[in-house]
Amino acid sequence: MNTEETNVDLKDAADETKDAEPKEAAEDPAQVSGDADATEADVSEADLDQEEQEKLPMTGGGDLAEDAPSAGGEAPSAAENGSVKLKMPEEEEAEEVKFTGLNKEELMRVAGTPGWVRTRWALLVVFWLGWLGMLGGAVLIILQAPRCRDLPDTAWWNGGPLYQIGNIQAFTDTGDLKGVEQKVGSLSQLKVRGLLLGPIHVAPPDEAMSLRFEEISSELGTLEQFRSLVQAAHKKGIFVVLDLTPNYRGSSGPWFSNISVTNVAERLKSALVFWMNEGVDGVQLAGVERVASVVPSLWLDIRAIVQNGTEERPDKRVLIGVTERSAAEDVSALLSSSGVDLLVSRVLRPGNTDAEAGELAQSVQLLYSSHSQSRLAWSLGGRAEGHLASLVGPALVRLHTLLLLTLPGAPVVNYGDEIGLMDQDTKFPRMLWDSDEELNGTLQAVLNTFGWADAVPMPSFSDPVNQHSMWRWSSSVDLRTR
Repeated sequence: MNTEETNVDLKDAADETKDAEPKEAAEDPAQVSGDADATEADVSEADLDQEEQEKLPMTGGGDLAEDAPSAGGEAPSAAENGSVKLKMPEEEEAEEVKFTGLNKEELMRVAGTPGWVRTRWALLVVFWLGWLGMLGGAVLIILQAPRCRDLPDTAWWNGGPLYQIGNIQAFTDTGDLKGVEQKVGSLSQLKVRGLLLGPIHVAPPDEAMSLRFEEISSELGTLEQFRSLVQAAHKKGIFVVLDLTPNYRGSSGPWFSNISVTNVAERLKSALVFWMNEGVDGVQLAGVERVASVVPSLWLDIRAIVQNGTEERPDKRVLIGVTERSAAEDVSALLSSSGVDLLVSRVLRPGNTDAEAGELAQSVQLLYSSHSQSRLAWSLGGRAEGHLASLVGPALVRLHTLLLLTLPGAPVVNYGDEIGLMDQDTKFPRMLWDSDEELNGTLQAVLNTFGWADAVPMPSFSDPVNQHSMWRWSSSVDLRTR
């Protein structure tokens, strides 16, 4: 190999490097030959270094190449050892793209295209088909669902409580039927459905021959007052039921003796016709088991007169029976045999111990399962028993009243129980109306029990929303749904 060929090879190898070193013209051939040999050795060594660098990552090759000294004492370039340095361009932040939507003109152009019109109509059809499908499904579910239990046939006496005034003289200040008429508005505010009045007829104690059903006791009022009371009550939506128990003042029983039952029942038939014509809406009779068993034919006549309507009075009239029986089985049997519309019994005996509570619950369940609730009547007190606060104590008046109003059937409430009136020497204590009236001892005990000793005004019918009232009937009470 001559000097020129060697220089050409060296030149070609040098072109691959980053910075080519300048060559000086060789004046001495021997020196040029030595330089050529050295160059060949450098090329061979560079080839070996390139093979080693190819085995390393490209990012680290450049550092090794820079650290390795060349034959001439200078660091070889990246091109000489085969490593390539890559320079990544800096990422530029992309401009945030904001969606401004279509303007009005663009939206109108798009909305009017045939494709969107067909899409809207398709969605509209799908919506109405789905709606009709859900409607049809709901109707199908209703038709396929089991029928609810039919509500029992009800009459007016199933629409609210029956308020019993057993002694007119104790109920009002005037002590007559005129005074009761003056309180009809207050009773209407209490949502009373029926007024159980009396007895008011002439009946000397234990004297069957002196009994006069059609005549009102002179100390209680006149027939004209009675007619005015009935009209006033009807205007307020209150029905009037007259108690015609024959011997209500005597001690020999409500129908006197067994010998007199036939005569008294016969006389009662004509009296019923008289009072029905006077506008009463029903009759209450105590001791129905006696007359129904002793003179069954006369009892059927009595029932027909009361329960059968007339052209003048198409509304139903109620026949209420009162019995002293307390066993649920006996009461159930009498309710079936007597045929009365309502039967007031002593099944709910106030003052029972806790051990008898389960027995009372079973009695109520037996009557409810054996008879329609429209024929059940419940009472906690009355003419013979007295007032509720005296029977159960002032602290339990509210609880027993709640029980009375929630049982299935018609509640019969004694006058004064709504304010916790208690008996003293008589079972017919004077009813308290005005706040300036002197409190009797028993009512004072009620107020002390509930922390109302200093409460004014006194709870009264004239102010049924008074915060001191012990309870009031709500207009939403409907016995048909209980």
